[in-house]
Amino acid sequence: MFQFGFMFPEIPRPFNMTYQCYSVAMFPGNERQDVERGGKIIMPPSALEQLTRLNINYPMLFKLVNKKTNRTTHCGVLEFVADEGKVYLPLWMMHNLVLTEGDLVQMESVSLPVGTFSKFQPLNPDFLDITNPKAVLENCLRSFACLTTGDVIAVKYNQKAYELCVLETKPGDAISIIECDMNVEFAAPVGYKEPEKEKKEHEEMSVDPADLMPEPSGFVAFRGAGNRLDGKKRKDTAGSENISKPTYVKGIPDYDYKIGTLKFIRRTVKPKSNDAPEDTEFKAFSGTGFSLRGRT
Repeated sequence: MFQFGFMFPEIPRPFNMTYQCYSVAMFPGNERQDVERGGKIIMPPSALEQLTRLNINYPMLFKLVNKKTNRTTHCGVLEFVADEGKVYLPLWMMHNLVLTEGDLVQMESVSLPVGTFSKFQPLNPDFLDITNPKAVLENCLRSFACLTTGDVIAVKYNQKAYELCVLETKPGDAISIIECDMNVEFAAPVGYKEPEKEKKEHEEMSVDPADLMPEPSGFVAFRGAGNRLDGKKRKDTAGSENISKPTYVKGIPDYDYKIGTLKFIRRTVKPKSNDAPEDTEFKAFSGTGFSLRGRT
């Protein structure tokens, strides 16, 4: 007899189960910080047996649904060591689904497209104080299997947790980030204020520097005043002598300076104009990307 199974492989069947969910802090035994820092969950051993029989596609990705609030997210699986009928989720994932300890969550196996782009928004400006936020995020995402638009993920660095909202993912609202090259952008953090740029003040001399120059001594050409033949005074002079001022050249010292005298040149500052538009667009970390290939 011919074995038709070799010619027609078994079609994958969907996995659909409902479990009681608990945070990782409720998991018996040692603390599992590796679960809390990523986007993968712990499932019971019976789930692995059932998934094997269903011949689902790899990597194993799941859609989590809270039926009460219709909130959804996506995750991967880390281990199959949970108690039967229970799953253990990171705390940030339970917050996204609005779940409390012991609530029911529906799990369904899914196949997600490989991600090419994602955009994050830090919920606290303190995230910008990190020396290299891009490297910190890259290292954190190695513990994730997928991303969902609208989720708020937790990034831990130097014993401090930073929350980032997933604003956008491409090519879909949920993407797989296993073994992929993905471009990443950062939006302005919530509460971020653009630092005021230092503007060059337009200053003008309130006093003509030529007026502070010492009067020329000795013979000065054309220094004398002229007289009209009819005896009348000239209108342009108004009775004052037309004395030519010395030429002021910036950068040349006053060689006729006398010890004991000080001369100050006051400056007037023009008022700032509010008409000029300011560029307030956040541009930090715009267009950065990294590769998530070569995971361990």
